[in-house]
Amino acid sequence: MKSLTARFILGVLLIVALSLGVFILLMSPPLSDLRLMAMFLGITALVSALVGYSAYKLGWLNLSPTLRWSLLGGYALSSLLTFFNVWFSAQMMFASKHDLLLAIVLLFFAGGMAMALGYFLSSTITDRIHLLKGAAEKLAEGDLKTRVPVDGRDEVAALAHTFNQMAEQLEAVDKKQRELERMRADLIAWVGHDLQTPLASVRAILEALEDGMVDDPDTVKRYLNTAQRDVRSLSVLIDDLFQMAQLNTGGIPLDRAPSSLADLISDTLESFSELASRQGVKLEGSVDSNVDPVQMDTQRIGRVLNNLVGNALRHTPSQGEVKVIARRTSNGVEVTVSDSGEGIRAEDLPRVFESFYRGEKSRSRSTGGAGLGLAISRGIIHAHGGEISVQSQAGRGSQFIFTLP
Repeated sequence: MKSLTARFILGVLLIVALSLGVFILLMSPPLSDLRLMAMFLGITALVSALVGYSAYKLGWLNLSPTLRWSLLGGYALSSLLTFFNVWFSAQMMFASKHDLLLAIVLLFFAGGMAMALGYFLSSTITDRIHLLKGAAEKLAEGDLKTRVPVDGRDEVAALAHTFNQMAEQLEAVDKKQRELERMRADLIAWVGHDLQTPLASVRAILEALEDGMVDDPDTVKRYLNTAQRDVRSLSVLIDDLFQMAQLNTGGIPLDRAPSSLADLISDTLESFSELASRQGVKLEGSVDSNVDPVQMDTQRIGRVLNNLVGNALRHTPSQGEVKVIARRTSNGVEVTVSDSGEGIRAEDLPRVFESFYRGEKSRSRSTGGAGLGLAISRGIIHAHGGEISVQSQAGRGSQFIFTLP
């Protein structure tokens, strides 16, 4: 506010100085006339400045019901001050009463025309502001698709552009929130399914063993193996949920140390070799000799490899192949897990790393977990300062690539 007041005072002084300069240039007056003109201009400038500052300071124009009337009030005040300035100077300097009355009539006419023209031109501003007001009301009522036309290059146009950007962001956030709520609801259903099925199986096995309904050693062993498998499934699911909780509350703690990525990949392939053999899938890996050592949390990166290789085997048919390749690049170490499986549909590709997202419209336990594995993998890689991406085409396999700095 101090800066605005200072600019106003400087503007008034500049106008007085320029007016005196024009007076000297056009009329070459004697010093006495120049002093008289400076006195007249000083008095009228002081009165005008005081009235204008009072109107601004006291907020007189803010009392009007609409912006159009505020602008019209400004035009009226300017016209009145113009009338006073010329009338005062003319009364002090004009010798003829006829000329003074004529000046008054002309000033009244000019002021009226200025107000009429100002009222007409103000509609170009107020109409656009009314559009913004109506759009803001619609936005407040929940119509997030509301937009306003951007006309011109002034502040109102900039405000309209900013409004449209805000509406777009609100619409995107709302869409994301709705999708998140839907996925959370799906997660509850999926987790409930994955918890209920193995728990019911384990309960039935324990009850059968407790009641003595099974006494054949081979059958008992088979029952126990089934129970162990179900317990492992529950353990994996609970671990996934725990990892996601860590990610959502600020990240995963890492225990980094120089380690052998080649050994970690070898161990991962070994752990999946039996599953790959049963499915008839060729599983192989390749690690460049200059890869090791890598600064990493071995357990966490092992989790990433398990997720990626497990997904690849799950979606690769018999006679297919899964490869794990590690090589050193200028940015660090790059690991690629590729398969010759079913691939990923184009509409699902941008979202495969989202929490709780699954491309399958119908879910069964055989098609995977609750859609957390890839989200957890991304969180682990990002915690290491790396990046993870996917390249895939439906029916032509997939490549998951992650880098470690």
